[in-house]
Parts: sequence; C-alpha cells; structure tokens
Amino acid sequence: MNTPAKVQPWSLAGVGETLRTAWNRRVGITLLLGFSSGLPLALSGSTLQAWMATLHVNIETIGIFSLVGLPYSLKFLWAPFMDRYVPPFLGRRRGWILLAQLALAVLLALMAFTDPLTQLWRMGILAFALAFASASQDISYNAYFTDILRLSERGLGAAVQAGGYRLAMIVAGAVVLILSDRIGWRNSYLLMALLMLLAVIPSILGPEAEHPAAAPRTLTEAVVTPILEFVARRGMLWLLLLVVLYKFGNWFSGLLTNAFLIEGVHFTATDVGVVNKGFGLAATIAGVFLGGFLMTRLRLFRALLYFGVLQAVSTLAFLALSLIGHSYTVMVVAVGVENLAWGMGTAAFLAYLMALCDHRYTAFQFALLSALDSISRVFLGPPGGYVAAHWGWSAVFLISALLAIPGLVLLVFLRQRIDEVELRQPPVAAVT
Repeated sequence: MNTPAKVQPWSLAGVGETLRTAWNRRVGITLLLGFSSGLPLALSGSTLQAWMATLHVNIETIGIFSLVGLPYSLKFLWAPFMDRYVPPFLGRRRGWILLAQLALAVLLALMAFTDPLTQLWRMGILAFALAFASASQDISYNAYFTDILRLSERGLGAAVQAGGYRLAMIVAGAVVLILSDRIGWRNSYLLMALLMLLAVIPSILGPEAEHPAAAPRTLTEAVVTPILEFVARRGMLWLLLLVVLYKFGNWFSGLLTNAFLIEGVHFTATDVGVVNKGFGLAATIAGVFLGGFLMTRLRLFRALLYFGVLQAVSTLAFLALSLIGHSYTVMVVAVGVENLAWGMGTAAFLAYLMALCDHRYTAFQFALLSALDSISRVFLGPPGGYVAAHWGWSAVFLISALLAIPGLVLLVFLRQRIDEVELRQPPVAAVT
C-alpha cells in the first residue's frame, strides 16, 4: 500500500498547508476588525489637520488639535468599565465593538457636515469624541482577538490585525486626501462613515470565544484584581519590563526617520513620501504577514528573539545610509529592511501581549500593556534629537542598535518564563 509523501514544512506545499490550517473564521475576522480599528485614527488626526490646512486654518490651532488624540494614550482608564459591564447583545467584547462602530459612523457623518473654519469648536468636540470612540473600539477589539485566538493562531492573528490596521490607515490617509480633491472633504468623510457602518457586519457575524471567562462582579474587582493578578505572577515585573524594552532601540531612531531623510541626507519631501511612507508601509505590512506565518512554525520565545535581533540589525542599514550619504538605492534598501523587520517584530510583540493577558480582564490588561509600550515612544524623541544635533546622525543609528541589546538580553534571561506564559491555561468560567 502506498503511503502519501511527507510534506516538508518549508516547501511550497508545506507553506500552503500551513496557511490552510491557520486561516479560519477567527483569523479572518481579526483582519476585518483590524481594518475597522485603524480607520478612525487618521480621520481625527493627520487627515483632519490636512483638511484644516486646505482651509488655511491658523497653524497654531492645527497644532492644538493634535491633543484630540489624547484618549488613545489614556484608554486604560476606562478599559475596566468595558471588562466589567456586558452589553445586552453580542456578548462582552462584540457588544462594545458594535456600539463603538455605530458611534464612529455617526460622528464621522457629523464631522462631514461641520466646517473646520467657521465651526472650529464643534469640530474639536467631534474629533475628540471620535478619538474616544475609536480608542474604546481598540480596547474591545484587542480584548476580543486575544480571547478568540487559539495559541497556534496568535502569531498569524496578530499579523493580520496589524496588516488590516495599516491598510485602513492608507485608506483614511492617502486615499481620503486624493478623494478630497475630486469629491470634496464632506463626501470623503461621508464615505468613511459608510465604511465604518459596513464594519458592523463582521462584528455581528464574528465568533464568540470558545471558553469565555466570566466578567468581573464589581467595577472595583475590574480595576484592582487585574493589577494584583499581574503582581502575583512569578517574575511579572521582568516580563513587564520586556514590554518597555523590546522595541526600545527602534523607537529611538524611528521617531526621527523623516527628519533624517530630509535634513540629514537631503531627500525631497516627495522622495520621503513615496519611499518612507508608501514603500515603507507596504514593507511593514509584508513584515507582519511574514512574521505571522513564521510564528506558525516557531514558539513565542524564538520568534521574539529572531525578530528582535533582526530589528536591531536593520537599524544599521540607516547607519550605512548616514555614512554613504544621498543614495536613492541605499535609502530604498534601508527603508525596506527596517520596516520589514519592524513588521515581523510587531507580529511577535502583539502575540506576547496576548499571552500576558488574563482573559477575565483582557480589556484592561491589554490597554495597560499598550500604555507601557507607549512610554518609549513618548520619551525617546527628545534624546534622539539631542544626539542628532550634537553627535550626528550616525551616532543616532549606532546608539539605536545598541539600545536594543538590553531587551534582547532580558528576553534570553526570561526564556523559561516566556514559555510558561505562552502555554498558560487561562481561567475559564461561564459568562454570567
């Protein structure tokens, strides 16, 4: 009797078999809701600022409008509320996602009929409300995909979530800007409101968690217990420190990439827009999908280590560009390598955050972990600018690569704990 030939895991047939096994309703819904999660961000931020600029709104006023994005940084403050209370439809996660999406669709429609020049206060209030509803959708969505994805699906799920999010940023950014010249800002925002309304479909059709955890019984429990649950775990402070340090090096130089390309090596704004924003975003999306696929074959620790090393090394491509000077070819290679590595690291990092969460308190804990990650983004910009001004751009990228080392050393030190966290069985109880 003939036995079927064994499929080699890294062959073309093996890749196809892995994707067929990994891609399912849970992963697919993660992609669609990732798009919904990413759509409002630019519409309350950079795209809205572009709209105001076309109307010649005072630049200081436009700068003040950046404050409407504050809810994204503070979303952990009301995340416990969304852990504690369960809407009367679609369960604890999808119910809140649906409510947020409906609110976003209404707010985008109201913004479409608001003139930023003559109704500035109204637009500011609507933009802040949009950011609040969007941050609330993020809270629920991050908790939802953490709850529904199985262990073997976390890497690919994190990848398609990040890919969907970034595709939405292209639509809400570049596509809306192009459309505004053709159909006007009002119609462009109304179109985005329609897209957000259509996003309720995957929310309604999405699956529930196979073993849903019970909601906290009180709001106090939803706030205090998740923190105590973190503190009670062995080595948890080191695991939380890894959240801060894993992308530390990349944030140090990544926040200044546009300034380096324009001021440091003298590329035009068009060059930077096409290569760093366009090609770079495509490379990031390719990276998260490649990282997600590789994680179907790798344990979490190895993925974090391999992709983390790649992130650190990729920074040296910009070091090479700073030494070579104005070279379009080197710029394309540097942007492509750095963004590809960043995307792969993002897939592993999101899977790590999922593994750290207790499913009873996913909304609060994931939001809290995201806030820890944002610490690097907030505080590393000024030191990077100081180094660039006093020591030069080459020093920025060299230091950036060196700053990745502490996180990698800590990662190796925590190998056993990361394996335990990855395989930890979450507490399960029936939803009450």
